Amino acid sequence: MDKTLVIMAAGMGSRYGSLKQIDPIGEEGSLIIDYSIYDAVRAGFNKVVFIIKKQDEEAFRNAIGNRIENKVKTEYVFQDINNIPVGYTVPEGRVKPWGTAHAILSCLGTVKEPFAVINSDDYYGPQAFKEAADWIERTDLDKEILPFSMVGFELKNTLTENGHVSRGVCVADENGKLTEITERTKIIRRGEKVYYEDFDEPVELDENAIVSMNCWCFPPQMLDKLWGRFEEFFKTVESNPMKAEFFLPFVVSDMLEDGECTVDVLTTSDKWFGVTYKEDRPLVVKSIKEMKDAGIYPQNMLEWK
Repeated sequence: MDKTLVIMAAGMGSRYGSLKQIDPIGEEGSLIIDYSIYDAVRAGFNKVVFIIKKQDEEAFRNAIGNRIENKVKTEYVFQDINNIPVGYTVPEGRVKPWGTAHAILSCLGTVKEPFAVINSDDYYGPQAFKEAADWIERTDLDKEILPFSMVGFELKNTLTENGHVSRGVCVADENGKLTEITERTKIIRRGEKVYYEDFDEPVELDENAIVSMNCWCFPPQMLDKLWGRFEEFFKTVESNPMKAEFFLPFVVSDMLEDGECTVDVLTTSDKWFGVTYKEDRPLVVKSIKEMKDAGIYPQNMLEWK
């Protein structure tokens, strides 16, 4: 079965301070995205779609696209702030795109097969892509209530030593179906415990809780449903014109609540790596080198076949 990997690479890293998607983390110049694509192709994904900004196309192609095109079928779609429902206009002064679910809408008309979605600046590990590919192969994707899945990580494997993070904390039933996903911001480890600090007093979290890292699997029909949801979202934009965002986890949560989908919670014990802050980069570089030395990845990730 054809399977597409959709990579969200349109966002600038506001906390990181640069276009971190094309910042090398391997000695030979490899990027975090290289490792995700390598793992996905080996798991059975046979097409990659990059979601980028049109103005970044040349830099992005030069940094990774041109060489990835020699390894797997590759396409590009562009997140455009002006891609909004008919009859509406972008609020004056708004320059920020409409969020991760809006980014996925860029794939409408291009992605016509089951697809997984990931962030470009996160390292997910081989197990995540194997779980995703296996789920696509074994799942009846033509049900009226759309089947989705997400690959969840243990919270303790997703933290950084350099500041707070935001995570979607997931609750599943006895059948492994997602029942609730709650966005927690300002999560941080202090000593032996993990807390989120949204309130006056820190609230402890279970470090073994399963959290979403924006690694989802969808049938292609999801894109049409998503556009309908976006039209409803846009009716509310005028109440918060500069900051309103159409986030993928929130959309999935709403569809789940409305009985439009089910979500299988897949899990991985791999450690997540990401460059949320500039100070994270040395640890990512070190971890990647260790995995190469252990034979998990080729020493030269620019030349794998």
